[in-house]
Amino acid sequence: MPSSAPSTPGSAADVGPGYREQLYWLRYQDFFPGALQVTAENAPAEQWWSWRDVKVHLDRVVREHAPTKLIALHGIGTYGRMLAPYGRLPALSDFEFIAPDLPGFGLTSASRRGTTYQDWVDCVRDLVRLERSRDDRPIVLLGMSTGGRLAYDVAARSGGAVAGVIATCLVDPTRSEARRRLAARPEMARWSGLLGLVPGPLSVARVPAHWLANIAAVSNHAQLANLVWADPVGGGSWLALGFIRSCLAAPPAVPPEAFGGPPLLLAHPADDRWTPPLLSQRFFDRISGPTRSAELAGAGHLPVEESGLADLDRAIRDFLDEFGLQS
Repeated sequence: MPSSAPSTPGSAADVGPGYREQLYWLRYQDFFPGALQVTAENAPAEQWWSWRDVKVHLDRVVREHAPTKLIALHGIGTYGRMLAPYGRLPALSDFEFIAPDLPGFGLTSASRRGTTYQDWVDCVRDLVRLERSRDDRPIVLLGMSTGGRLAYDVAARSGGAVAGVIATCLVDPTRSEARRRLAARPEMARWSGLLGLVPGPLSVARVPAHWLANIAAVSNHAQLANLVWADPVGGGSWLALGFIRSCLAAPPAVPPEAFGGPPLLLAHPADDRWTPPLLSQRFFDRISGPTRSAELAGAGHLPVEESGLADLDRAIRDFLDEFGLQS
């Protein structure tokens, strides 16, 4: 389906209750250092954007005089509001911050016709187009977990509209080793090919996200992982079989050797128990064009550890300085 024309987001009041009423996300804040914690008082403003047949929820920290915009992209089992603390990192605190709940997670419902991974790519591409139509400030994508792969794919297909990519994970799920790590249990990777045999009518059948994805490995903090696993709009939400099939089957938008996109930073957590750094490094090493990489010491898949966050902030600052993305 072709990309939709950009439409202007409206306020949360235009649609209904948002994260002012759905307060589960506040439980995550205790795991972040105090300076990064988001409260009901300092939380981003909420907007709704009509995209195709869904209302996409957006978090936004408006900074009209910010030199750059940051669009934060979540992965499977998380959502935009969970990424708000990262927008408070010192290296990013002067950026305008935008975090969508992608279809099927957070407060954005899945499409009635069935959401696919390509819909996620199209949704973010259209969001980039929308932001570029509002002003000419450069846009940097921050992709966490599966959002890293998404940021890469969007940048590869955005024709220069994206100025930079920061990814904590760059895993190609079409590779068998990656599938073993992504699945809830390693033996399930052998069944993933069977999803391709699911007939059309059953592709919209939904199962809990943690049945298929290894949500339990999202953090090395057991309490945090349990919160994500049980979150009704995160790791505890239900996914269509067709969406999972599309995520596993979709190859990179372009092979890394042919990547003609913007500068890219891979900042991978060193102690990631879901997608070990080597999986991302193998893909990253093949990328043509300007790149930087860094490991986040002591950090799990969703980095909340102070050592890892300090490394992330330093790596982002060096990346932005090197490629002139702060002015």
